[in-house]
Order: sequence, then structure tokens, then C-alpha cells
Amino acid sequence: MGEIKKYAIGLLVSNKSGVMTRITGLFTRRGYNIESITGCATEENEISRLTIILNGDEYTLYQLIKQLDKLEDVQKVGCANELDCVYRELALIKVCAPPEKRREVVEATEIYKAKVVDFSPETMILEITGEPTKIEAFIKVIGPYGILEMQRTGVTVLARGKHTLKDRDCYSDHIN
Repeated sequence: MGEIKKYAIGLLVSNKSGVMTRITGLFTRRGYNIESITGCATEENEISRLTIILNGDEYTLYQLIKQLDKLEDVQKVGCANELDCVYRELALIKVCAPPEKRREVVEATEIYKAKVVDFSPETMILEITGEPTKIEAFIKVIGPYGILEMQRTGVTVLARGKHTLKDRDCYSDHIN
């Protein structure tokens, strides 16, 4: 078994009922966990774009890409190349913020370029966007104040420059 890494798989799929079930079913049948999944309609209403984050080795990744490519509703599939893509995620985090700790929470929020989007006498809801590593670092800093709830969107990925998933130039058809 090879080195376990985190991979982002990009898919263009038919925007219709049941497609997500068939895709996640493929992962289930193979016994692989999806770390995160995001999806929405694209600039073409009949096509949705999915980003699936998976932990595995290169062999696992290659096998999943081959199997996903065989599904009827999958139009394009590939593994995003970290050097050529922009990765972003959004998180909402509700923290304890009693009056004596508010200034510290706000200072941490400012350093990470996060926002306070809700404020109550004892709590704040913070919003942060950025690379997943930035989100993780912010969570570590804000954690000691007491995280009451948190929701993350999952990672979204787009290739830099003129390349798109449609032309697959920024995605590998095979693992090097």
C-alpha cells in the first residue's frame, strides 16, 4: 500500500435526481470514506460540479477515478493538481464570548481576516473563508474560547488560468 494522502477529485455530472446517490454509492461499495463533498449547478444548468475530498493512496485514487468515469451521469472526472488550483472553504463557528473575552475573540478574528456575523450577550458566530489549512489554524486559535457549534462547507476547487475541468488540461488522467 502506498503513502496515504488527501486528494481532491473534480467531477462534472448531469444535474438531475439520483446522481449524488450513485456516486456516493460507488464509494460505499468500495469501502472508501468521503472526507468532504461539495456540489452545485455550474454555468450550464444541466451540469453540476462536485468536489470530493478523499484520503487514500495513489492506487485507490486511480481506481476510483476509473470507476467514476464509467458512471453514466459523470461527464468528466479528474484529480485536481494542487500546484495549478485554488482551494477554498467556508466555516461558520459559534464560540463562547462573555464580555471579558470578546476583545480577544475579535482580535483573533481580525488576524485571520474572519468576520463576526452574529453577536449575542454570551456568543459570537464567526465566518472564515480560505484554504483548508487556514480554517484549521483558525479553529486551533479560537478553540480555547469554547466552540459551541461549527459548520464547514467542504472544499471547492477551481483550476488557475484558462484551464477547466471540461478540457482536463489541469487534471491528470492518470497518476504520475
